[in-house]
Amino acid sequence: MSLALVRSRALDGLDAPEVTVEVHLANGLPAFSLVGLPDTEVREARDRVRAALQTSQFEFPQRRITVNLAPADLPKEGGRFDLAIAVGILVASGQIAGKLLDGLEFCGELSLNGELRAVRGVLAVALAAGRAGRALVVAPDNAPEAALARGTTVLPAASLCVVAAHLNGHTALVPQPAGVLSAGLASGPDLAEVRGQLQARRALEVAAAGAHSLLLFGPPGTGKSMLAQRLPGLLPPMSEAEALETAAVCSLEGRFDAARWAQRPFRGPHHSASAAALVGGGATPRPGEISLAHNGVLFLDELPEFDRRVLESLREPLETGSVSVSRARRRAEFPARFQLVAAMNPCPCGYLGHPRKPCRCSPEQIARYRGRLSGPLLDRIDLVVEVPVLEHDELVSAAPAPSSAEVRARVEQARAVQVGRQGMVNARLDSSGVERFCVPDAAGAALLRQAMNQLDLSARAYHRILRVARTLADMAGAAQPGTAQVAEAIQYRRGLDGR
Repeated sequence: MSLALVRSRALDGLDAPEVTVEVHLANGLPAFSLVGLPDTEVREARDRVRAALQTSQFEFPQRRITVNLAPADLPKEGGRFDLAIAVGILVASGQIAGKLLDGLEFCGELSLNGELRAVRGVLAVALAAGRAGRALVVAPDNAPEAALARGTTVLPAASLCVVAAHLNGHTALVPQPAGVLSAGLASGPDLAEVRGQLQARRALEVAAAGAHSLLLFGPPGTGKSMLAQRLPGLLPPMSEAEALETAAVCSLEGRFDAARWAQRPFRGPHHSASAAALVGGGATPRPGEISLAHNGVLFLDELPEFDRRVLESLREPLETGSVSVSRARRRAEFPARFQLVAAMNPCPCGYLGHPRKPCRCSPEQIARYRGRLSGPLLDRIDLVVEVPVLEHDELVSAAPAPSSAEVRARVEQARAVQVGRQGMVNARLDSSGVERFCVPDAAGAALLRQAMNQLDLSARAYHRILRVARTLADMAGAAQPGTAQVAEAIQYRRGLDGR
């Protein structure tokens, strides 16, 4: 047989489109042609496959070898096609049988001695292979990750020789046991370690209960970062679908960690991060920090120090929960439903409003510093809370804060009410959902109308106040947002200008 068809998969965002590796052997001068829009890493497979076949005691055909990666208009990248190409050459040259190929897909990079190496993105590949009803052959290091895709038979193989023995019917590959999809809770710092800061802790619980975005501002050392790092511990466990999607995004970057399975991610990029690092990019689009924080928390410390263009790139993902990365020849869409928590100082020196340290900034410097944050971006932040300086006596005598487990129980209860009522958390309600589920009582509506006129709030701010008020009502067990909930939600919108 001089023609063999072997199935593998490429990566296109979180999708894993099928790729048919067509191997044809023809008479003529020995040559090895690789076509089908391969990138440099794929073209280098010719040398890896040749060495792997020879060191594995197979014969490398001295014929004209043509390998086509179909469809031809889909860009191919990485070393994931090495194993499929090697199997195709062996089947086309008659060295192994091809009768089992219809039920298999192959994904793995070959070392020069024929051993299989792990590749990134294998969880997305395994999910797609399972939907197609085929088993997936991968490297042993990829097997635990791939086995998380329920319904997919995962066959770990240590080397090309082991794969050949399976296809020839000598020694069958043993399927990897299905992965354990148990709920995971963050094992990070506990909220009980925070002293004082009652308003900030209250805002943190509100943010967790409704999945709202939060901005903390105050002088250095008041606990802004400390509070933000404890938010993941207040969030309920992820569902199986959320955990799989989050793990698939991490797998695209080769960052999958089985020890942190089903734990909500916490990403804190440095303020020098570029737009591509934050939202994703590259010639071959890769996920950025906002996608790696999918279903978790994105913490931006020193918010005004980020480049303004970088911050403006967050506006669309905050609204839509996804990000589209477009390049000249590629376009990929990644999920980005993260919970934004940001922190900043009130002025460039950081001591505006400090009870003991005087601020050295002029009004112009303060205005310029805060002006780095655009109105449209601040409009998309639900809660803006001051974290003031605490006196020594307040820190020492402050009553112990409730633990993260206690707060998480209240958060889970509030979220269960929201999901039971509308099928989602309050922060994800669209305008029609706000009008249907977030209607305040008469007194609350009158107070909100007065605040809209006095504070000159936008329509977006109006909807966000109603979402936060709805969350506060859910936490209080109220059927409808009242005056107390609307007043507290308005207080969280007053922002940095103190109106």
